[in-house]
Amino acid sequence: MSFDLDRIDRNILNILQKDSRISNQDLAERIGLSPPACLRRVRRLRESGVIVAEVALINPRMVGRYINIIVEVEMVRDQLDIYDAFKRKMDAAPEVTQCYQVTGEVDFLLMLLVEDMESYEAFTRKYLATDANLAKFRTLISLRRDKFSTAVPL
Repeated sequence: MSFDLDRIDRNILNILQKDSRISNQDLAERIGLSPPACLRRVRRLRESGVIVAEVALINPRMVGRYINIIVEVEMVRDQLDIYDAFKRKMDAAPEVTQCYQVTGEVDFLLMLLVEDMESYEAFTRKYLATDANLAKFRTLISLRRDKFSTAVPL
């Protein structure tokens, strides 16, 4: 399912991905549209589901989340109900910022943000070590984050 975007829509989205707090007046000026026409386009992008949310991005270190962890998870067997149960469990885990079901040697790739290693150990005990459908998991600790973006290339 895709939405037909023209050059103006792409320009609007590129600007909003960098600064969603820009006023409609400023956005219209940068795009070269009248403010009412710009507002109509932004509303259409929201209503159609192209724009799904407008959020504040927080510096994790400023709120005590110092460690980025990547976890590879392998389930005991390929079964939809097992996958669905695991996805629900990861959705409920506040440490998990992203959960991907992937192809290859592992079944899931998790991105976590935690305060410290004790927090990660508590997470593994609560969500991973006790899951009978989980065959194994591997932890990768990020030494630093060199690139991070929420922008979708247009």
